[in-house]
Amino acid sequence: PPPFTGVWMGDSKLCAIGVHCGNHITSHGLALNCCTDLTWFDHIIPCGLEGKGVTSLSHELGRHVTVDHVLEPFLDCFQEVFDCTLDFSEDPG
Repeated sequence: PPPFTGVWMGDSKLCAIGVHCGNHITSHGLALNCCTDLTWFDHIIPCGLEGKGVTSLSHELGRHVTVDHVLEPFLDCFQEVFDCTLDFSEDPG
């Protein structure tokens, strides 16, 4: 929901997206919570957003979902959405 970035399931963030600029370098990042231990987030205010939570694919789907399960379909969708071709110097999985 605006103005919050990322992918949300209700009031819980599933995927964080970020950009950092410094020293003439721009870095982009993405974190998709697949089977993350969510108890670590009990000790902080995730992303500095009071009253918001964090979730994972495993939690939302009620089954264990690993990065290996989602990597290929995620990369396929990324290429489709951004109309690009990803080039890997080695196997991403």
